[in-house]
Amino acid sequence: MTEITKNLLAYIKNNPLKSSKEIFDGLGNTYSYATVKRALSKLAEENLVLIEGRGKGTKYRFSPSYELLSDIDVDKYFSREQDERQIKDTFNFSLIPEILSGAQLFTAQEYQQLEALQAKFTDNIAHLSKPTYEKEMERLAIDLSWKSSQIEGNTYSLLETERLLKEQQTAAGKPKDDATMLLNHKEAINFIIENPDYVLPLSIRSIEDVHSKLIKDLGVDRNIRQRRVGVTGTNYKPLDNEHQIREALEDMCRLINARENVFEKSLFALVLLSYIQAFNDGNKRTARIVSNAILIANHYCPISFRTVDSVEYKKAMLIFYEQNNISPFKQIFKSQFEFAVNTYF
Repeated sequence: MTEITKNLLAYIKNNPLKSSKEIFDGLGNTYSYATVKRALSKLAEENLVLIEGRGKGTKYRFSPSYELLSDIDVDKYFSREQDERQIKDTFNFSLIPEILSGAQLFTAQEYQQLEALQAKFTDNIAHLSKPTYEKEMERLAIDLSWKSSQIEGNTYSLLETERLLKEQQTAAGKPKDDATMLLNHKEAINFIIENPDYVLPLSIRSIEDVHSKLIKDLGVDRNIRQRRVGVTGTNYKPLDNEHQIREALEDMCRLINARENVFEKSLFALVLLSYIQAFNDGNKRTARIVSNAILIANHYCPISFRTVDSVEYKKAMLIFYEQNNISPFKQIFKSQFEFAVNTYF
């Protein structure tokens, strides 16, 4: 974040509904008026400040989306140990119904870039035969099963995963649960591909059904949890009340179903199912499959996450838990969508 951006945001937060001229004067003529105007336009485009009025009556105010969307230095953030970080250590009840309901996750430029990639995907698959399309979807499903499992500590390599899912051949010396986890992923993905409308609209039942497929034969309780859970690597404490968890899921489903932007729908599912931690285990796996289910249901390119660094993925998730900041995760989502479009189909 540039110096002028920091100074503008600090001034607007403490002095809401000021005009560009008033903001320029308030900063003590540190920057030219033209520079201030350009910076304000960029902040408005990025949804970090909101504009009220028109023409000479235009005023600027601090956006509640600032903490959600502002840049964050991931390395600097994690230079402090878990107990040294100042965090939001409990579930933020205003996050879904208030902050996220009024937030636009992508700037106009980001949205144009994503839609251009989607147009490329649509054009690509229009020229594929059905067998070729199914072969590419199978390839992506194997990659997704492998990476989603690897993020959770699975020890299978990508080649071992391919052998398991294609030939039902387990890898020597690997835990049985590792193979089960991978097979469950593939079953869940196949179910979504065969039933693309299953998450339209998204409901708690459809989420629970996906979770049930992912944790089959792994000794994990099904359905919404009734006891407290902890999250490794953070002091964030998820909800521990079953009724509050259900309410949070209902809020999330309403938020996602009300959106028209498919990329926002998918990203919301990806981060919020992990944040709510509705189940005793398998939350992030469920989030990745449901997120992809939303893309598939709307005929968008699914994401394999194949090139994601597992540690960076977890760091981005922890930042959302602790600061409700989605920027690092948004970057992962954008880069992985681009990778998927350019790699498959």
